[in-house]
Parts: sequence; C-alpha cells; structure tokens
Amino acid sequence: MKLATFTHQGRTRIGVVQDGGILDLSAAAPTLPQEMRNFLDAGASAMTAARAAKGGLIPLKDVRLEAPVLRPSKFLAIGLNYADHIAETKRDTPEKQLWFNKQTTCVNAPYGSVHLPKVSSALDYEGELGFVIGRKCRHVPKDRAHEVIAGFFIVNDVSVRDWQFHSQTMTMGKSFDTHGPFGPWIVTPDEIGDPHNLSIRTLLNGAVMQDSSTKHLVFNCFDQIAYLTQAFTLLPGDVIATGTPGGVGVAKTPPQFMKAGDKVRIEIEKIGAIEHEIIPEPNDTACLI
Repeated sequence: MKLATFTHQGRTRIGVVQDGGILDLSAAAPTLPQEMRNFLDAGASAMTAARAAKGGLIPLKDVRLEAPVLRPSKFLAIGLNYADHIAETKRDTPEKQLWFNKQTTCVNAPYGSVHLPKVSSALDYEGELGFVIGRKCRHVPKDRAHEVIAGFFIVNDVSVRDWQFHSQTMTMGKSFDTHGPFGPWIVTPDEIGDPHNLSIRTLLNGAVMQDSSTKHLVFNCFDQIAYLTQAFTLLPGDVIATGTPGGVGVAKTPPQFMKAGDKVRIEIEKIGAIEHEIIPEPNDTACLI
C-alpha cells in the first residue's frame, strides 16, 4: 500500500495511491484520522481499514502531493553510513552511529522547490532511503525493529556545506527551510520486501551523480532503530533518513554545488522518485512575527 498526504481543491488530507490516482480516505473511510501522524498512531486497525477502503480515485495529476508526514515530532538523519561515501570523505568508518537532527521546519513536499540560501552557495544533494515509525517504541531489539516501521520513502537530505560545520552536530547546515523534501508517499513494508537491497540514484539536471544500493549501508535500518531506542522513545510519524551513498557534490573536484535553476531527482527501487527545482531564497522569507 502507498499512503500519501495530498491537497485537492484547497483541502489537505490523506489517501491511498493506486492505479494512477488517489483514494481519498476522508471520503472512503471517514472514521479514520485525516492527518498522517494521527493515522499512524491509530495502529494496525487503521492500516487494515485503509487497505479495505473502496471508492472513486482522484487523478494524481489533479492533486499536490505533500510531505507524507507534515509535522513529524522528530526528523533524524545519520551521517557517514555508506562505504563509498566514507571513502570519498577520506574519513574512517564510524564505530558508533553518527546522528543529527534536521529541524522539522525544513520539511518540504516531494516536488516542492528547494531554496538556494541567501547566506551560502554551497548547496548539496544527498539522496537517501527514509522510513517512518509506526509504533511508539523504546529499547527495540534489532530482530524486532522491522515491527515498528510503518513504511519507506525517499529523502533528499539537502545540505548547506559551509554551515554544516558551524556546529558540531551539523544541524545548522542540515535544517534550512525547504531542505527536507521527502516522499512521494509512504510504501508499506509488504511492498518493499528487503529494504537493504534497493537501488538508489540521484540525478542532477539529468546526469547521474549517485548510483548505489541500500545493501551498502554500514548500519542498516534495524541497527538504527535498535541504537536510537536505547536513548529515547520513537513515536508514530517520526522520520528517519538512513544516510547517503557516494557521489555528493562537495566530494567532487572541483566541488559541484547546486545552483538556481538546477533540477535534482532521486529514485529508489520499489518506491518511485522525488524531484525538485532549486530557486533563489525568496525575499518574503525575511519576516518578524
């Protein structure tokens, strides 16, 4: 099943993607929550009801796909988690997982425009497999970690490379507004099979920049859940980005950063693609509230 958050005729809700359209769950199953975090929190019964729902489809071309989870309570990402990316950075393979936060105000739609910041031109792409938590969990053993994943999607961990090193945690350079596009939908685990054997590619203006497989993850999805939940509780709707393979712009000679007008596309097997254009940060982002 593919679960999406979408806007149609000025109203945002959730639905099931099928046959080139989207089944509006607010119409097909009106007792279900109409916001993704609440839907995931409702658990297995909500998933079962969504699978069973029937009704007319809205053509995908007539809707705006939003980030599947509009307001995650956490947006966590891991660094240096593919061998080829570690090699291009000339760093040692981490003995412990290296985590940072992307502030949730960076969340962006899967086809939304990404801002080239006013304060930097060192804008880089990072194509990644992401997943969303479906059950409140703590101290999850690795062999049960698959039980708490509601589904998978694609993430661009957009990075402002100079600002990334302003803070030890990298959070400043990872959290600019619009720099967390993900989607285009949540694909449930039954459709993915093994999440650690998926091809992943990033294209910049049609040229392949990253071309790898999730089989090269140093710490896989289940390792990540087991590690994180030793420290804190994960909640339904929490978003986790699993790391990027080699081929990032900063590692090229000379560095190849994204510019206004560039188009970046990230594809992952069994999920689909997200795509966005780089635009100058608009003047209306300057505001005092």
